[in-house]
Amino acid sequence: MQYPNARIIVFAKAPVAGQCKTRLIPALGEQGAAELHGQLLHHTLRTSTDASLCPVELWCADNTSHPFMKACCEQYSVVVKQQQGNDLGERMHHAFRETLDTAPFAIIIGTDCPTRTKKDLSDALQALQCGVDCTLNPAEDGGYVAIGLSRLDKKLFSNISWGSASVYEETSQRLEALGWSWKKLATHYDIDRPEDLERLKDLPFPSSQRKIATTAPRE
Repeated sequence: MQYPNARIIVFAKAPVAGQCKTRLIPALGEQGAAELHGQLLHHTLRTSTDASLCPVELWCADNTSHPFMKACCEQYSVVVKQQQGNDLGERMHHAFRETLDTAPFAIIIGTDCPTRTKKDLSDALQALQCGVDCTLNPAEDGGYVAIGLSRLDKKLFSNISWGSASVYEETSQRLEALGWSWKKLATHYDIDRPEDLERLKDLPFPSSQRKIATTAPRE
């Protein structure tokens, strides 16, 4: 591995029907939206682990013992951890705080970006290794699909309008106010809304043959 002390953190939910990709339910139904979410998660883990850049961790927003998450950990040899916090900002801050205690730098990525490549991950890790405090991959909808940090300040994640079209702009303004060095990397898009589904037609994804678990585990 090129960056053995760094970490790639994958933020994800289990693909439970009716509890993920809710904005796609009108187009795909609850089951279809969950299956697509599972395929995006597989794609993200496969891209991240195949890159062999650094250890990859799967941070779950819900049940770490869900059969799908346990199967992913076994298939991709990743460590599973529990997200903590009341909103996305608190959860990312917690994950970075825990990780940067032992790692010099780390990247958090979501699972909604099907065009992310090894180069995107490598570019971020290389910039962080070279001394940049933060890297951002903007999303076309105004958010970002990846953030990398080599230092931490809670201001970067507090009172951000998560889910809005101003997330990237607000975050870049915080970085400027903090006086941090940061680098804007390649822009990508998320698969979030029914109109985004058209973009999947031109990609070697998703694999409709993959069987995934979309039911909650029995207690």
